[in-house]
Amino acid sequence: METWRLLDTGARSAAENMALDEVLLEQKACEKTPHTLRFLQFSNPSVLVGHHQSVEEEVRLSYCQEKKIEINRRLTGGGSIYWGRAELGWEIYISKTDSRIPSRIEDLYRKMGEASANGLQRLGLRAYFRPRNDVEVSGRKISGTGGTELSGAILFQGTLLVDFDVDEMLRALRIPTEKLQDKEIDSVKERVTCLRWELGRKPSLATIKDSLIKGFGEAFGITFNPQPLTTEEENLLRIKLPYFSSSDYIFKVREALPRRKTLTSILKAPGGLIRISMAIDTKTQVINQILITGDFFAYPKRAIFDLESLLKNSRATPDNLDTIIQTFFAKTKPRIPGVKEVHFTQAILEAIQKMDLLPHGFDEEETHHLFPVSKPFAEVKKPEVLLLPYCAKEIDCDFRYQKGCEECGRCSIGDAVQMARSFNMDYLTIQNYEDLESTLYQVKGSGARAFIGSCCEPFYGKHRPDFERIGLPGILVDVERSTCYDLNQVKEAHFGRFENQTHLNLTLLRRILEYVHS
Repeated sequence: METWRLLDTGARSAAENMALDEVLLEQKACEKTPHTLRFLQFSNPSVLVGHHQSVEEEVRLSYCQEKKIEINRRLTGGGSIYWGRAELGWEIYISKTDSRIPSRIEDLYRKMGEASANGLQRLGLRAYFRPRNDVEVSGRKISGTGGTELSGAILFQGTLLVDFDVDEMLRALRIPTEKLQDKEIDSVKERVTCLRWELGRKPSLATIKDSLIKGFGEAFGITFNPQPLTTEEENLLRIKLPYFSSSDYIFKVREALPRRKTLTSILKAPGGLIRISMAIDTKTQVINQILITGDFFAYPKRAIFDLESLLKNSRATPDNLDTIIQTFFAKTKPRIPGVKEVHFTQAILEAIQKMDLLPHGFDEEETHHLFPVSKPFAEVKKPEVLLLPYCAKEIDCDFRYQKGCEECGRCSIGDAVQMARSFNMDYLTIQNYEDLESTLYQVKGSGARAFIGSCCEPFYGKHRPDFERIGLPGILVDVERSTCYDLNQVKEAHFGRFENQTHLNLTLLRRILEYVHS
């Protein structure tokens, strides 16, 4: 039986590990080393960006610097990842011409993923390969994989989560979670798992490695012989390490302007609220990351994780997204009561449509606080009326519980009224939900083209179907906290008896008024 080298390089710095990747791949390309299975760890928590990614766009630099989290760049593509000290990496170095290497990249991912899953099954886990490049346990990702090649040699690698700190990952990486509520953050955490969570204990590294060795040995029909780095590999590592430690290497991919934008949307379907948080490359129109959360029910739960996996790295065009979603539902037939394929497509497209605002001076943070009604933002032009919520009036104002505003200057409502006049718009203050509905019908009946309004995001999420039922196009601007939803006074607010004061986002309100009147 054929024997491969088993190389265990232990816990090293991020720069050492990345330099060793290049050393071993080059040596394999020169046929100076045998086929190799390498195990690696990191001596400090580390963030690794993909080969073509910009550190500034993918990593929260200030946080990583404060916490002394190392940052480096992989030889392989794909997304950014967080490594804790407990995580274990494995790598295969093999000739591309080896008969056991599939010619199709999809088949290569499957072969490597199934080999590592086979190893994890020996630990008692129900681990399986999940296309495109993950290994999962009970629908949750426990390992990601990827690879690259050089002059006929292949490097294929995987990350195994052993005792993972998901909170630290969310803080270190620019994962689009800024707008998510606590319960939705918990939903994000459900997308990953680790050995300790699944087994109730952390197996010894020797046990984990032995299981993976058996999984790869069975997949390739081989045995392994432990061997150290060769003298030439050690020498090359010393030569390459300064470059892999340098800012020139780590930060070598830069953009004149950031191209990775975080976009969000919320959509109320009959079966619950859908929230989209995504990062998109505005240059290539490719989805880098996407999170789908909400209060709907999906059976099996993993269906949403699988859909996210298919959407990641896909072109963000309406036809392509619709095809992916329709095909996914047709093949997997998930049960999501009250939520259809069209709802997911619409929610994702509404997030993407926010890119249309960026050339008009809006930054991505501002787009998180703008909500469309009935039409895309670009189609809302020359609105005639500005609707303002009573909850932004001073609590002791004489007009708090009645229509109108004396423009005394003590709250943001008066400033907004003056702003409306400067754009030749009427204004109306809304005293409760019934008043809002009757006012919208009245404004629509008067022949108005559109409206601009202000409300909190939870109100928009809850009442969006009502806005669309009435059918008057508009744009809503998020108010600044604290709202009745924050203070658990939704019922009081519904009837116009909310006894707290919110504040209008006057800067963003002016910007959207300038946009719709341009």
